[in-house]
Amino acid sequence: MPTTTATEPVLDPPALPDVDQVRLVVSDMDGSLLDGDGRVPDSFWPVLDELERRGIAFSPASGRQYANLRELFGPRGDDLVFIAENGSFVVQHEQALSTDPLPAEAVPEVVGRVRALAERGVDVGLVLCGQRAGYVERVGDAFAEHAGRHYARLEEVADVTAVDDVVLKIAVFDFGSVEEVTAPAFDDLAGRLRVVVSGQHWIDVMSPAADKGHALRRVQERLGVTPGQTMAFGDYLNDAGLLDAARWSCAMDNAHPEVRARARYVVPANTRNGVTRTLAAALGMPLAG
Repeated sequence: MPTTTATEPVLDPPALPDVDQVRLVVSDMDGSLLDGDGRVPDSFWPVLDELERRGIAFSPASGRQYANLRELFGPRGDDLVFIAENGSFVVQHEQALSTDPLPAEAVPEVVGRVRALAERGVDVGLVLCGQRAGYVERVGDAFAEHAGRHYARLEEVADVTAVDDVVLKIAVFDFGSVEEVTAPAFDDLAGRLRVVVSGQHWIDVMSPAADKGHALRRVQERLGVTPGQTMAFGDYLNDAGLLDAARWSCAMDNAHPEVRARARYVVPANTRNGVTRTLAAALGMPLAG
């Protein structure tokens, strides 16, 4: 995905009106809160402290696996509501608040399409994302390394269609541009399933009910928070619904053009600590680096 370079102008956090009304902050992870190395910036933790002090809930929202998100936040995640697997799995206190599994009959069809792409010479791999773990057939190469960055629980299997688990989604990784090659192979599934481009190289096939925006609305209902009391950050097409469900919808400066156009505000890129700096400014804290 695009990133800010040293020759580009540095974007300052925008002045957000009426932020004293915010009761819930939701942020995408990769390309948004996480830095260029896929880590939560150290400067975020004092901001999280201040959010908690003011009674403002924080919720991570990601295409990543729940177990991976729990690793990222460690003990600080004990009370957070996690929107995982692009909205198909919402968890708090190790309890599932909602699950939108991929229909079982769709699994062999989607896997078959990915295998057909590979047979045509497209450099692709897939993760069958289960509630207990992620499952891969392609191992021992660069794909396994990419999958390992997003899945703390990852199992190697001979045939992902034989896995006995609740399947939340199928994540497909294309070493080229996923929008140009892999996504079109699933265009005809629109309506029956939800197919969303979640990064430059990733596409997710999910239940038609699964979406970060739908998941956020469930979190809002659980916490007694309205869209008018919600701030959200995102950078890619899978974040569109998330931004639609929040009054303070913030696209990262490195966001996909369609996401930038959809958001009310544009904030500094993730490589410039945009989420943390924007929140710090809104809270009246010294700007984090």
